[in-house]
Amino acid sequence: MAAGEPGGSWFTTPEWALAWWETVGAREGAGSEAGEIVVWQEPDGRVSAVVPLLRTTRRLHPRAPVAVPCLTVLGSGPGAADHCGFAVAPERRADVADWLARRGRRRSLLLTDLDPDQADLLPPGAVEIGRTPCPRADLTAGPDALGSRQFRADLRRYGRKLAAEGITFRWVPPAIADAELAERFDLLKAAVRLHRLRRAALGKPTTFDAARAPLHVRVIERAAATGRGEGPAFLVAEREGEVVGVLYGFQWKRTFSYYQIGWDQTWAPQRLGTAVIAEAIRAAAGQRLSTFDFLRGTEPYKYRFDAVDREDVSWLVPHGASGALLGLKYRAKAARST
Repeated sequence: MAAGEPGGSWFTTPEWALAWWETVGAREGAGSEAGEIVVWQEPDGRVSAVVPLLRTTRRLHPRAPVAVPCLTVLGSGPGAADHCGFAVAPERRADVADWLARRGRRRSLLLTDLDPDQADLLPPGAVEIGRTPCPRADLTAGPDALGSRQFRADLRRYGRKLAAEGITFRWVPPAIADAELAERFDLLKAAVRLHRLRRAALGKPTTFDAARAPLHVRVIERAAATGRGEGPAFLVAEREGEVVGVLYGFQWKRTFSYYQIGWDQTWAPQRLGTAVIAEAIRAAAGQRLSTFDFLRGTEPYKYRFDAVDREDVSWLVPHGASGALLGLKYRAKAARST
């Protein structure tokens, strides 16, 4: 069903949502009563819609203790998912929209970073509270068609210098058997470690850390169990048997979604980070994927690969005093950003 969505993403799959609930949800002590997964089933037993929601609270300000209750998409939020939404068969979309409308009359719905193709599921009264650009590059013409002529020449030069230093690159596809899991777990650890070092060098925090690692371990396990060859994949840079760079993301349908990256800062002058991304794009094209999704963020380097924005949209369906307070919060946030 998730694969049948016209847009959609890896973050709408049960592998992501259930892994999130089993790890992040359990660690935060939300309790089983905090989640609700509503399923529509046809007379023949076929499931035609799945709507996973989380009962949670949102603080009105980072420095204020006041928080208000709301419902949001299970597995969404900062440091979690983009292109969020629900798996709904075409014949059930009107029913799901009607159910969400009724649910929104009992508690505010905070539906952040929805894929734009989910708009027909929104209840009446939904208020747009933000847009998140998610640049993506079209791979159908091949990786050598991306970027300016000068940029492509720069990439070739970076590659030659790194090769002269003994750095090699390889693609590690999603696991499809238990025997393949150990390597993926080791690469995940390397990705977390190198990403932390990179962020520290920039003086910036990150949510892709040891606390979130169990989520990604479970995602890798759940994806491998399906045997479909979709889910977590890696582009790895190595030198003399040591991992010096890792790009981590998700291969699903005909898209690779680039989630996080890390590399040894020793090689920053040689543009190792840019080279890792370029090699990941080349590898994705080699897998006959059509889209390289950079996910959220408008960092300039993404557009050097000819990425074009597709915007996720966040919505609030306000209810009662909590909805009014959340609406005030997001109006104030919008005013500060203009």
